[in-house]
Amino acid sequence: MKIAVTGATGQLGTLVIAQLKTQVSTENLVALARNTEKAGALGTEVRPFDYAQPEILAKSLQGVDRLLLISSSEIGHRFAQHSNVIAAAQQAGVKWIVYTSLLHAPESSLSLAGEHVATEKLLAESGIAHTILRNGWYHENFISSIQASVAMGTYAGSAGEGKISAASRQDFAEAAAKVILDEKHIGKVYELAGDTAYTLTELSSEISEQSGKEVSYANMPEAAYADILKGAGLPAGLAEAIAGWDTSISQGDLLDESKQLSQLIGRPTSPVADTVQAALKQ
Repeated sequence: MKIAVTGATGQLGTLVIAQLKTQVSTENLVALARNTEKAGALGTEVRPFDYAQPEILAKSLQGVDRLLLISSSEIGHRFAQHSNVIAAAQQAGVKWIVYTSLLHAPESSLSLAGEHVATEKLLAESGIAHTILRNGWYHENFISSIQASVAMGTYAGSAGEGKISAASRQDFAEAAAKVILDEKHIGKVYELAGDTAYTLTELSSEISEQSGKEVSYANMPEAAYADILKGAGLPAGLAEAIAGWDTSISQGDLLDESKQLSQLIGRPTSPVADTVQAALKQ
């Protein structure tokens, strides 16, 4: 049984490979990556894999039984790239695909949701057995904001008092590894999120407590927050997307209290306090 992981050198993929290596012989693991030289450090078989190069994908999937399709990082190009991978998986005879989607994707107002929903639909039509991991927010998404907020004394955003059921990347990586190792998960859809939800006001309080400096949350209209992000040097499109995601948070789109993630990994999810501590040490 060969298990392959796409995006193997990415932040999530690297953690999944490490987790799988504790339970599976490296002979049965394949790291799929654009940067094969970097992937060599993972200690598994490495094959070239670029979502945007359909001509190489099927060859790299030959002999693969189970595929963890970690969603592309190229927003706006994801569906086309995922389509390439799914078509190649069909051609190569992959038996099962586990896909990392977005929390409550079909109902979500996040701009990220559409491509995930389209990919889920394509998987349903593909004829390949599949499992959907609808991942919530990572604590790590806030690291740069945590660092900046200490310097400014303010954590800016447009999320209001919306709650975020986030967890660490390690939590999500462990869940992905657990799922792809057990066929009982075939056909399932999991809404994966942290056990304890928090608002950006509560996150700001945690930053204050750990840093010893007063950090308050400044809530503002979406457009104003986008302007601040642009002023900090972010491209306009990305700044507007991030501000829009905050607005979705205010509407409850990243809140989930089902605790399916902790049930999968067999332990409580990691607290955001750990991420704040790590960010402040950087």
